[in-house]
Amino acid sequence: MSVLALGIVLVAAFTHATWNFAAKRSGGGLPFVWLCGLISLVFYAPVVTGYWLWKSPVLPAGTALVILGSGVIKTAYALLLQRGYRHGDFSLVYPLARGTGPLLSTLTAIAIFGERPTPLALAGGLAIVASVFYLTGGSSLLHADRAHLRTGLLYGFTCGCCIAGYTVWDQRAVSHLHLPPVLYDCGTQIVMSAIIAPFAWRRLPEFAREWRENRGKAATVAVLGPVGYVLILTAMSFTPVSYIAPAREISILVGTFFGAKLLKEADAARRLFAAAGMVAGVVALALG
Repeated sequence: MSVLALGIVLVAAFTHATWNFAAKRSGGGLPFVWLCGLISLVFYAPVVTGYWLWKSPVLPAGTALVILGSGVIKTAYALLLQRGYRHGDFSLVYPLARGTGPLLSTLTAIAIFGERPTPLALAGGLAIVASVFYLTGGSSLLHADRAHLRTGLLYGFTCGCCIAGYTVWDQRAVSHLHLPPVLYDCGTQIVMSAIIAPFAWRRLPEFAREWRENRGKAATVAVLGPVGYVLILTAMSFTPVSYIAPAREISILVGTFFGAKLLKEADAARRLFAAAGMVAGVVALALG
């Protein structure tokens, strides 16, 4: 991985942890996700207009279907993530989602696209699995009083599957179809907002409450989310997904610190140690 790609990924990692922290603090659900999407589109409107006038891009055939597919996966991810944050600790759900995502992305890249990470990368994958086991308490998850942890584990893992899906999908879009990252991400935001709109419209009182109480947090998600992801898409356009997906997960350590120290969540030492293990694993994946 080049120094430029690594620098882009690290900046994106910090923005990602920050907007997820804001999403957790909101405690919102579907109406909050829709509010974030609408604010993102307002933010994107002048950026996309300026880019289009400047570059006059010609989009390849099939662009709409590719954007639609990404938007569907990201809609599921956004809703599952908010639900996970409502039912589980941030320092549990966030590292689980971010830790399993790159592992699954790498496995997908190996199985489908023929990418061949080295034995070091495979060892990194094993380190991630071991860290996830330690993070969740291992066999103690079977105890009756750990039901809330099992819920957090479920949401974290399903979010990780979504992350793996859209990471591989989007890398193909920007590296093979050469879709401009700004236009591509804006398109997926439009798809997400359109999918959620009919359901959010029936819950306008909740939407209004989210605007009154959480518009600052929604704006943080709406701005930092696209900025961070456009940076990732830019790096993906010239770097293999099996390197980008793992390297960006330095956000695991940042997010776990936010939850353990700023939200005062339980098992801080265990979760920070497990997060460090995940980071070591993703570094091995990236170097491999």
